Amino acid sequence: MEKQLTIAHTEVTSKQKAGNATLKEPWVIRFTLTTISLLFLLFFLVLPLVTIFITAFKKGMEVYIASVTETDALSAIKLTLLVATIVVPINTIFGVAAAWTITKFDFRGKNLLTTLIDLPFAVSPVIAGLVFILLFGAQGLFGEWLLNQNVQIVFALPGIILASLFVTVPFVARELIPLMQTQGTQEEEASISLGAGAFTTFIKVTLPNIKWGLLYGVILCNARVMGEFGAVSVVSGHVRGLTNTMPLHIEVLYNEYQFSAAFAVASLMSILALISIIIKNIIEWKTKQH
Repeated sequence: MEKQLTIAHTEVTSKQKAGNATLKEPWVIRFTLTTISLLFLLFFLVLPLVTIFITAFKKGMEVYIASVTETDALSAIKLTLLVATIVVPINTIFGVAAAWTITKFDFRGKNLLTTLIDLPFAVSPVIAGLVFILLFGAQGLFGEWLLNQNVQIVFALPGIILASLFVTVPFVARELIPLMQTQGTQEEEASISLGAGAFTTFIKVTLPNIKWGLLYGVILCNARVMGEFGAVSVVSGHVRGLTNTMPLHIEVLYNEYQFSAAFAVASLMSILALISIIIKNIIEWKTKQH
């Protein structure tokens, strides 16, 4: 027993030394790589972000408040939050169900399901929006039937929701699948063998194990929903005050040379993005601790 412990200790020590050895690069290389990384972040992340806030407040607080409380701006903010409120829970439920199915069961078409979940990563959001136009537009596959039923999908809220759902499908599922594959099925099998049902097993066993990964996926999904431009731009019709989300409203203001108003709304989106990043980092820290 002591011999085995000694061997195990030796292996761990050798691995630690090997890991430390990879960090002992010449100071010139470390300094160069660090400088390149910091300069890149400075010019392509920090400076644009600072520019947004400087331009937003350039004409004073009164103009800023007027820009973000203007009727069309409030409509865009409300629509963006409404779409996020609808899309994120739906994709969360789908992501959990898909991850559970893929990692806990073996069935035909498993690889196909995994590929389909990744499809939105490969398809341009603009193309996705055009697909919904071809399906539900006035001249689309179901357009005439929807018109007879007095149902409007594109250039209305349902089209924006469908486009947002499509582009954000992978985020929760893709975050949970590797996590649940690593955890295996032993705990669930033990729970079921002790008489617990599937729902009880999920609530008591699976969900506590995936909660931080689930929250991480939800944060990413929410950030993408609020910032989506391409697909929503195609299906929304750019009806000002009705179907313009925050990114679309910013584009309209910028094209009308209302730079202060455009950057004021952009600053709100930046604040939401920063809050998402902070929450994401907290969740990452919690995940590592867990």
